[in-house]
Amino acid sequence: GPDPTTEEFKQATKENVSNVTFVKYEIVLPGPSGNFVEKNITLDSATRVELSCKLDAKNSHLKSLQVTWRRGNETIGHVNETENSWSVHLQVLDNSKLGSYSCTLKGKEEMSAKFNLQVPKIEGKEKPIVSYEGDTAVMICKSSGYTPIAWTWYMANGSEQIAINDSLLADKYVINGGTGNVTHLKILNLTNKDNGVYQCEAAFELGKSIGKLKLKVLSLMVPLKPFLAIVAEVVVLVTVVFVYEMYSKKKEKCATDEKEFDQVEQL
Repeated sequence: GPDPTTEEFKQATKENVSNVTFVKYEIVLPGPSGNFVEKNITLDSATRVELSCKLDAKNSHLKSLQVTWRRGNETIGHVNETENSWSVHLQVLDNSKLGSYSCTLKGKEEMSAKFNLQVPKIEGKEKPIVSYEGDTAVMICKSSGYTPIAWTWYMANGSEQIAINDSLLADKYVINGGTGNVTHLKILNLTNKDNGVYQCEAAFELGKSIGKLKLKVLSLMVPLKPFLAIVAEVVVLVTVVFVYEMYSKKKEKCATDEKEFDQVEQL
């Protein structure tokens, strides 16, 4: 049997029912001593979904359990029940059915599990993209395993999103891969105004997903700053040595003049 401390998920085989995909997901609860169990489910198109919470074999003896299903904070009823399994059926035809669904089993102790229904996530770059003025920057977004209906690029200006249109600004932006699962945004002749956050939006049948990338454009003077700092230090050091040498020579000359004056007085 499964390790009671390990999450066990079983996904049934997909089959087409009335041109809408049917998928079943099951979470096996490890028992009262187990931790909270959570499962993320990615959907990109209309799907009939069955979500099931089931006790594992080691805890099938538990009786008189009070079972509650919730969508967010709203209580919903389960439509299918066996001796140790409780299920809900969903018709996910748009994004209004997406979100979190949880089951709670109450007896002497409490067990719970959560299903998170979401559109595919977009993979971007976590670290900022750094480039210099006058150069070209390329930003990439990807949807692994899913192909969006369309991609749209935006530049974030505070709370406002400005759509990037490469056909109107062909000398500034080039967008490649607008229909596959990968999209590229090329920004030409970078300036300080190109600094900021860029968003790639993927449109799926069930909703939209957004990836974020940050671009940092540096001045050409930035790489020269360490060199200029060293030059400045050298100039200061040479100046100090020169002044010290001049002062030493002047002091030595004064001492020589005083000595000659004393000899004249003695004579």
